[in-house]
Amino acid sequence: MIAAAARSASFELVAVPLAFTRVRTRVRVARRMLREPVGAHGVSLPRCLVHSVLSAGVGVVGWFLVLLSVLVLVRGLAYPLLVGDGYRNAWGGPTLAGAWAVHALLAVLLAPLFLAVVAALGRLQVRLIHTVLGGHRSWWPVPLAVLLTAAGTLFFIAWSHQI
Repeated sequence: MIAAAARSASFELVAVPLAFTRVRTRVRVARRMLREPVGAHGVSLPRCLVHSVLSAGVGVVGWFLVLLSVLVLVRGLAYPLLVGDGYRNAWGGPTLAGAWAVHALLAVLLAPLFLAVVAALGRLQVRLIHTVLGGHRSWWPVPLAVLLTAAGTLFFIAWSHQI
């Protein structure tokens, strides 16, 4: 199960560059990385473009989550090195040890959660291939990809304004 999640997460991370390749390459990489049958049937130019946009959008959201997980780990585990004397009002304060413990615990809990979401986004990428390129008629992957891309964009804008 962990190996399958790691394969899904890694497929999510290669989805951005794959979105700009030929359909044959997208399907071949998905088949090899995920070790499951993936195919494309009768792909038109509009379907290819729709898949490219949706796949790239979801892929960028995955990269943003990886960035957040690395940031959470570094800031949580190296909390005493990154904060001056402002830990008195921090979570776990008023002592440095308490603040460090709380931030490290949150980092250790949140980083795997972010990576699990990245793996789930990798599964969504496969469903997008099946739905948009493969001819399966599932209704939910396309609206979910649009919704996640829009939500990820809004979250990134809000996050970048608070830095």
